Amino acid sequence: MDDEAMIGRGRRAGTGGGSSGRAGGRLADEVYDALLGQLMSLRIEPGSRVTIDVLARELGVSQTPIRDALNRMESEGLVVRVPHAGYRIPPQITRNRFEDMLEVRLLLEPAAARRSAERATLAQVADLRRMLEEMAELEGGDGPTAYGAFGLRDAAFHDLVALSAENQVIRETLARLHSHVHLFRLHRDAQVTHLAMAEHEDVVAAIAARDPDAAAYAMRRHILRSGERFRRLFDELKETDPVAVEA
Repeated sequence: MDDEAMIGRGRRAGTGGGSSGRAGGRLADEVYDALLGQLMSLRIEPGSRVTIDVLARELGVSQTPIRDALNRMESEGLVVRVPHAGYRIPPQITRNRFEDMLEVRLLLEPAAARRSAERATLAQVADLRRMLEEMAELEGGDGPTAYGAFGLRDAAFHDLVALSAENQVIRETLARLHSHVHLFRLHRDAQVTHLAMAEHEDVVAAIAARDPDAAAYAMRRHILRSGERFRRLFDELKETDPVAVEA
């Protein structure tokens, strides 16, 4: 589904038709999701400039939800405000930043998976399995939009593991990293999605079996293997732009 269709669906559902703050907030959330999808799919390229009026015309909404969404993205480090010139998309993540994020994820996500195996409700386990099904449908998709959609579901999967661990600090910390946004912007690689699927299945199986040790191990293995895959991408990028990769 493209961005305009998603926004349109939200407005038909009543998220943008009223004047209440709640309705406006929901529309801003939908605009945020649409812009995040464009970042993930590289429809908005790193280093490019975006303006509120252009985005409003493209998405068919007023400037207010665009401004709200961009303000939120700025606070999260996903866009940079340029005085008198709108916003700019930051460059790709550097190798050093990637290694720092990986270290934090290895500290937090296995612990979250362990707690999830102990605390996840049956409904949350069912949600994790449903997410795997949705990701499997996207796995074979071709083009940047499908790859970006897979990345968004990947992020949602990891967020639900953190949510089911019932540790809000871990969840908030991982959310602020926006690791999936930065990693999936690096390069479109079908192998990344294929291998991640099998690793996710191992995590969910351990959580569903209420096996904390196995869940923590499966998550740690997934993050380590993901790190190896993306390191290869950095090695490839280094050949074309060594300064940007290592900065």
